[in-house]
Amino acid sequence: MSVYDIVTDTIVKKLDEGTIPWKRPWNGLGSAKNVISQKEYQGINRFLLDLSSYDSNYWLTYKQAKDLGGHIKKGSKSTPIVYWNWLQKQDETTKEKYSVPLFRYYRGFNITQTEGLDHLIKKLHQEDEAKQIQFEPIKECEQIVQLYPNAPPIEHGGNRAYYHPSKDYVKLPLKEHFHSIPEYYSTLFHELVHSSGNLKRLNRKGIAEPTYFATYEYSKEELVAEMGASFLCTMTCIDNDTLDNSAAYIKGWLGKLRNEKKLLVTAAAQAEKAVQHISPNTTPES
Repeated sequence: MSVYDIVTDTIVKKLDEGTIPWKRPWNGLGSAKNVISQKEYQGINRFLLDLSSYDSNYWLTYKQAKDLGGHIKKGSKSTPIVYWNWLQKQDETTKEKYSVPLFRYYRGFNITQTEGLDHLIKKLHQEDEAKQIQFEPIKECEQIVQLYPNAPPIEHGGNRAYYHPSKDYVKLPLKEHFHSIPEYYSTLFHELVHSSGNLKRLNRKGIAEPTYFATYEYSKEELVAEMGASFLCTMTCIDNDTLDNSAAYIKGWLGKLRNEKKLLVTAAAQAEKAVQHISPNTTPES
């Protein structure tokens, strides 16, 4: 029985048993929040702001920046922050009053788009640093990355982890922002497996062709990437720290595919091919 079979069987077993909800394995920046109130944004705002590429999770309005003694940099592009207002109306016939929800938004800016607030940014940065881990590279994991032939560049910063197919690079949050060192490598492996599907590598449909979030091909590609990451974590002996999170993540995408657990077999085969491409000189023990 190969290591690929063992990992796949273990994940399937965890899916049958039920797993913890998937956790985003980094928190150095935390969720988006307002600089003045320190309150975290909710609902769609959290999604929109957390997915931004800025290196801070603090947001404010043009007026708030001015009130703090600074200003928004010229040419800065705002980000819409949405909210609901309730408009009071009255029925013309019955005279009964009722409320109608009114969708509104205001223009927000990331604190890194300001000038004159360096003291505040420094203070927030120091607070973030206090939460960071001391990153020490894992030799076996670094070897996997170094062995990857014609590997894409790896960039760090911001609050997202992703692979950009058309520009062919991997982007991750800063290493120190992850919950743990193994979870950094697990996330890196996930994105590297995505990169293996590039047209100039394995030419996998979910990467080489345009796909959209939550579609069948997108969901399938996420399974391939997470299975491949699980294989690489096992090969580098960090699977005990990451497997529960991987199983929960996989479970979430299987839900998009109507719990097609048999799809894991196909995804595992593609993931195995990706791992062998990324680390051609590493042969896992049976």
